[in-house]
Amino acid sequence: MIGIMIGKFRLLVRKPGALIATTLICMLFAFMVGKAGFDKVEIPVYSSMEADELKLYINQLNKGDVFHFKQSTEEDVKERVSEGKVEAGVHLEKSKYTIYVAGNTKNIPLLEQYVKSFYERNEKQKAMEGIARKSTDIDRNEVEWPEMFSLKTSYFANEEKPSYNQTLQSLFGFTLFFVIYTIGFNVVDILNEKQMGIWDRIIISPTSKVAVYTANLIYSFLIGYVQVVFIFLVFRFGAGVDFHGAFGKALLIIIPYLFSIVALTILLTGLVKTTGQFNALLPLVGVSFAMLGGAYWPLEIVSSKWLLAISKVIPVTYGMELLKGAVISKSSLQELLYPIGILLLMGVVMMGIGIRLIERRHV
Repeated sequence: MIGIMIGKFRLLVRKPGALIATTLICMLFAFMVGKAGFDKVEIPVYSSMEADELKLYINQLNKGDVFHFKQSTEEDVKERVSEGKVEAGVHLEKSKYTIYVAGNTKNIPLLEQYVKSFYERNEKQKAMEGIARKSTDIDRNEVEWPEMFSLKTSYFANEEKPSYNQTLQSLFGFTLFFVIYTIGFNVVDILNEKQMGIWDRIIISPTSKVAVYTANLIYSFLIGYVQVVFIFLVFRFGAGVDFHGAFGKALLIIIPYLFSIVALTILLTGLVKTTGQFNALLPLVGVSFAMLGGAYWPLEIVSSKWLLAISKVIPVTYGMELLKGAVISKSSLQELLYPIGILLLMGVVMMGIGIRLIERRHV
């Protein structure tokens, strides 16, 4: 098994062109699409609230990574929106808001979600503060409570967790998308080797068929993992992308996703008869999975229940959930066990079916 892997690495060193090309294209797409994440989208706002209160609202809204809210007048906001100079404008009040738009762009659903979540957090915080104030009005001298336990109160609404980051969205999305090609075009070597009779010669040797499969799958996994690590390193230390202190965690939780992609490409290999069929099927599956799995855009802006239901059976969905959960939402490993478990289950099922199909075809 080790000998087979060494041989494959030597072949890679001789012809590294495909791996280098997919890596560079991935980084180029991620940089160009994520470039918009470095410049916030300007959103003019107006309000009838007091100046100090409005300033507080705007400062809180500007803590996000995507939009920059700027105070203006009602006439200016409506004029700029109607003329298309800005994508949207917002009328802010204490407990309600109105969004003015001239057209439906990709940022409008994100803006609606962001402002809505901001007001929901404010309402929850006010409710919790009201309960806390009422509790302090109780005369504690009238009732003596036994000191059996201590109570710690925390307000989850005070904790600001960014829900969207354009730069990380594009980086994670295109990385998960292009690694499908990297792994797929290495796994399909199983089909090529069977067609050329290489497997017949290997099986005659003391090497078992299990060892041959294992060597091919481990090699494909390692190539995909090295590509992901390299891309993340370049963007982290070269482009200065902030992983919010979860860089190491991102490199760890990507493993279940890569395992599921190896299994997926094994399944695709078992479904086709020739390399040409595989080369036609892989881009179709890869692009479809990237679109439905939230690699190109966040699933939060998708309103179709059918598309959201389909996304639940796509590995890219859970890969994005893992990376965004660990880096953007700062979720713990325990909170990410569900998508990890789903990816591992998908991998086991697809790999079992794929290997079974490959063996039954007797290529």
